[in-house]
Amino acid sequence: MPWTASDFSLADFYFSDTDSPLVPPPEYLQWRRETAWATALYEPVLCDPAAPVNHLKRGDTRQRVINMTSYGYLGLVRHPTVVAAAKQALDDYGTGACGSPILSGKSLLHETLEQRLAALTGREAVLIFNSGFGGALGTAAGLMRKGDVALVDARAHISLVDGIKVGGARVTFFDHNDAASLDRVLTSTAGTRRLIFVDGLYSMDGDMADLPRLLEVAESHRVGLMVDEAHSILCCGPTGGGVIEHFGVRDRVGLQYGTFSKGFSAAGGFAASSRDVIEYLRFYANPYGFTCALPPAVVAGLVAALDVMEAEPEHRQRLWDNATYFRGALQAMGVNTGTSTSYIVPIVVGDRALLYELGNTLRDRGLFVTPVDYPTVPLDQARFRASVTALHSRADLDAALQLLEDVFVPVMRQRGLLRSR
Repeated sequence: MPWTASDFSLADFYFSDTDSPLVPPPEYLQWRRETAWATALYEPVLCDPAAPVNHLKRGDTRQRVINMTSYGYLGLVRHPTVVAAAKQALDDYGTGACGSPILSGKSLLHETLEQRLAALTGREAVLIFNSGFGGALGTAAGLMRKGDVALVDARAHISLVDGIKVGGARVTFFDHNDAASLDRVLTSTAGTRRLIFVDGLYSMDGDMADLPRLLEVAESHRVGLMVDEAHSILCCGPTGGGVIEHFGVRDRVGLQYGTFSKGFSAAGGFAASSRDVIEYLRFYANPYGFTCALPPAVVAGLVAALDVMEAEPEHRQRLWDNATYFRGALQAMGVNTGTSTSYIVPIVVGDRALLYELGNTLRDRGLFVTPVDYPTVPLDQARFRASVTALHSRADLDAALQLLEDVFVPVMRQRGLLRSR
């Protein structure tokens, strides 16, 4: 009998007993072959720019789909001001920076972006990375050392965990968004050098870090906090300063990290903190000094994105209006949206085999949502993650909701997996 996608997960093949690291576990390769119908939902090929309506390459055809997967939340990926600035920089500076920032890769554009981000976050200094993941990893690794303890929210991004491990520190998790759990692990690790790591907006759950309560506990133990605002910078807070600005706790957070691939619709990341912390990271966050700087065209587009959001804050309001509408409509159908309060909306299935069956049916019917499986989320929380953007029209959202009502809801109701309304 053929395997189903849910018989195993990536967690089952992490360790291998083959003779060489260059020989993957044969069981893994067999699993991938036998479950190709399911795993084909990953790494989809888009035929056009990320937009509310896209075309996916499926075999030899192009399929029109409602895109609820891309996370250019503010819809800036093709904003004419942003595109024009990137084109001009391409003419002025060429295709690449041709050096790390430490050596020769930093231009006037990079310096301008640093200054603008410092103003956005209210920090003294900023360090720009050419990768969102690499920058988070490098920031954590640049700060943490052997003998240190990192206190990490159980659902924080893996880039932080990887960076802490690279730095040699011990990772201790506390329950997601649970101040009492944080207090317990802080008490149990007293006497060590420590730092707390949380996300501003959790990428799989769509809920904000409970910064007021977490900071109260952190401050009672005199331990600092780093907030990863990958999914919240430019989108949350009155001026886009992130969840930190939303809660008004800027002066109580030691380091703020953000990426450019979400709200900014570009690539890269940045760390914002005191001048002293940034000067230290400049030479100890290796993904900054040992890799090429962001291409100038990307940097110019990022500066222009800041200009656009200062002049046109209505993009942010439309994002939140769309998110409230979409999430509310799902909940009215009895769909489990978890703890989401934002434009990241989980559509919880809870049954791993059913996740892939529904994923293929929804894709066939024209809804582009990607499955999120264990170990990325808990075994009983397998889900689709829907990303709402400012560019989605009500017609786009209604079309997606209609497909979910026609395809998803009846199956979930039959299985007894819908929430009572």
